[in-house]
Amino acid sequence: MEIRTIGIDLGKTVFHLVGVNARGEIVVRKKCSRTQLLRFTSNLRECLVGMEACGGSHFLGRALREQGHDVRLMPAQYVKPYVKTNKNDYIDAEAIAEAVTRPTMRFVPIKTDDQLDLQSLHRVRERWVVRRTAVINQIRGLLLERGITIRKGRQHLEASLPRILEDADNKLSGALRVLLTQLQIEMQYLHRQIEESDQLIIRIASELEPCRRLIAIPGIGPVIATATIAAIGNGAAFKKGRGFAAWLGVVPGEHSTGGKQQLTGTSRRGNKYLRKLFVLGAHTVLLQRTKQSSGLSTWLASLTARKRKQVATVALANKMARMVWAVLFKGEAYRPPLLPQPVTA
Repeated sequence: MEIRTIGIDLGKTVFHLVGVNARGEIVVRKKCSRTQLLRFTSNLRECLVGMEACGGSHFLGRALREQGHDVRLMPAQYVKPYVKTNKNDYIDAEAIAEAVTRPTMRFVPIKTDDQLDLQSLHRVRERWVVRRTAVINQIRGLLLERGITIRKGRQHLEASLPRILEDADNKLSGALRVLLTQLQIEMQYLHRQIEESDQLIIRIASELEPCRRLIAIPGIGPVIATATIAAIGNGAAFKKGRGFAAWLGVVPGEHSTGGKQQLTGTSRRGNKYLRKLFVLGAHTVLLQRTKQSSGLSTWLASLTARKRKQVATVALANKMARMVWAVLFKGEAYRPPLLPQPVTA
């Protein structure tokens, strides 16, 4: 029995494995734990191993690579067309084993431990940001029910809430004052956690040489730089900057047929968190477009004259994504675009 290709359907504790020989015939089916899986693969000759990119796949991928196997991760949506008839774990593993051999399949690079650490930091920070926003909105809603309105913005709420709690004439009940105080404490705690995570991100960005090069790009700060490194590493998974921009979802979608090209709105595919950061960074650059290099400032002036603000912001995010990929992939420093100097006789 010679196994050339293995498809693994991942689970939390149980894994389903299908082994295929050189003729594409299934020669083994196994249901095993993670320990049993690694013990089984350690006794095999080098083979091609396919898995869907999901929770735990990067750890298992590195472990299998250490055993000498060629491990490739694939997006789950690209594996789905290879599932035949009904669906179960063995059929999924068989589909993975078939999909991983396709020459046109797109693969996900296996992340390093450092990338996973950065990714974890950003995920925890984002959860704190979402919770803080929810607490702020809840405080504003509770006060609005009592006829008290506060201007938009966290700073206005932080400045107004202590005065509201101390005001004895606003007819707030004692129970509500206690509840608002508890929400205030929760908001302050979340704010401290976010500030600490921001300081950690700034320190990490200052230590990583690729991040220092990325921060030189307009609109790219420590948060975007570290999030990008955590997501794509050196950008080698993309052949061009447009591929990275398309993965971010900041390029037009396409629905063409009969030789007629039809472009739709922004595709909004890929990494939602990273896309949001790039759009926010582009919005900041647009607010300070006159302070940019001559080439970029002229391009932004022409863009904003032709397009509305939202479209211009996404177009700039697209341009920033291509700059980021070029800086990462080529390993070069960012060079601001400048206007060509007039030729003098």
